[in-house]
Amino acid sequence: MRHLHTSHSHRGGAMVGAFVLLLPFLFPSLFTPLSHASPSILAEWNAPKPRHLRLLKSALQRQTSNEQQLWMPLANQGWKTCSESDIPPTLPEKSQGYIQVFLDGGLNQQRMGICDAVAVAKILNASLFIPQLEVNPVWQDSSMFMDIFDVDHFINVLKDDISIVKELPDDFYWSTREYYATAIRANRVKTAPVHASANWYIENVSPILKSYGIAAIAPFSHRLAFDNMPKDIQHLRCKVNFQALVFVPHIRALGDALISRLKYLPTERESSTNYLNVVTDSRSKQGNGKFVVLHLRFDKDMAAHSACDFGGGKAEKLALAKYRQVIWQGRVLNSQFTDEELRSQGRCPLTPEEIGLLLAALGFDNSTRLYLASHKVYGGEARISTLRSLFPLMEDKKSLASSEERAHIKGKASLLAALDYYVGMHSDIFISASPGNMHNAMVGHRTYLNLKTIRPNMALLGQLFLNKSLTWPEFQEAVVEGHKNRQGQLRLRKPKKSIYTYPVPDCMCSA
Repeated sequence: MRHLHTSHSHRGGAMVGAFVLLLPFLFPSLFTPLSHASPSILAEWNAPKPRHLRLLKSALQRQTSNEQQLWMPLANQGWKTCSESDIPPTLPEKSQGYIQVFLDGGLNQQRMGICDAVAVAKILNASLFIPQLEVNPVWQDSSMFMDIFDVDHFINVLKDDISIVKELPDDFYWSTREYYATAIRANRVKTAPVHASANWYIENVSPILKSYGIAAIAPFSHRLAFDNMPKDIQHLRCKVNFQALVFVPHIRALGDALISRLKYLPTERESSTNYLNVVTDSRSKQGNGKFVVLHLRFDKDMAAHSACDFGGGKAEKLALAKYRQVIWQGRVLNSQFTDEELRSQGRCPLTPEEIGLLLAALGFDNSTRLYLASHKVYGGEARISTLRSLFPLMEDKKSLASSEERAHIKGKASLLAALDYYVGMHSDIFISASPGNMHNAMVGHRTYLNLKTIRPNMALLGQLFLNKSLTWPEFQEAVVEGHKNRQGQLRLRKPKKSIYTYPVPDCMCSA
């Protein structure tokens, strides 16, 4: 377990670490093999070379600029969460049957599916059987709804809107995943179109409820439209997402512990005893009590699908091309474009180095407490080392919690993601290195609570990183200017866009 010390020692360690990191590139002759019998001192060190070395050198020497302004909370933007009196709930007198859904995807895709399932049950005046989560073929996580979400809270919050049951009546004992996997079943709905209307469900699913008493809908992800929905249905979807879905107590407890450890640096005495104890004595709390959560979505799957060049040389290109062939049989739209074309269009995920340079240019210094929310980073610690040199106070689940504390979530991708989500929702600032379900879910939830979220300008950054002649002041000026209106300012939802990413105006009321 890595222990943390004072901010002064971190800064000193940062400079030493940065120097070691840059040695091979600042003084390449020192690391050239003298002969075949005398291998390089760093022969086994295969970390990808920093791609923006000129900017990196300047960023490592940067001074604090507008950091105080960065931490300022958002002002009132004219919208607030709606009260129940604005749209009172109505529970139907009689249920028309049971709705059962099977949800695939990762945690945040399943979260949206749960919200839509509640809405469909409401549209059909039906009861909802707790949504069943499919095992993700990539993460192999078999966690169920009640393993992730507080099921009693979920039912209680929605008790005046719809009836939700934990178990089906004995008459429907046969309605299981295995039952629908073995043959065509008359009560299974397989043909729900993507973004189906409310009328589609009324016309196609209501008759099944009347005939069989239960309708099983699979697949169900993205199967309910965002437009032309009754106001009460939209409000209910928002209520589920932002109020009814809370994580199980042990996730919240561990999350609270991580948040406490992130906010406050331990004293010398505490760091030498047990840093993992939550700090409770306010006199021992140090630091500014603020932290940033960075969602670094840079796994092999994303790197390969993007078809971008990440500086790993020929070996990396061949490995990613092979991965594309195996997973998608080479059918990746981006692969028809050059790396320069993709970057100039903002279609390449930001590397750890690039997101670090973005944060540094915005004004965050090496005393910034950074929480890394991610699963597996492609390239591992070697890829992250440049980011760590810029932000030595960077933490993650493993550095903040003991193996005993993490025992309940070890190897469970959904629970690990839930913990990151919880910490992200309690951060002063959230930023994601690339778009995706986690990014969209966090942007929407933080918008709902008027919390600061930085949205990287991917096209601008792609073009800036392509310009190898840029000086640090020029890069910093362009970054600051290009992100003035990308730090939590409300954006109204446009047609076909998700209410879970853009909750205004459907989920909120004028202040």
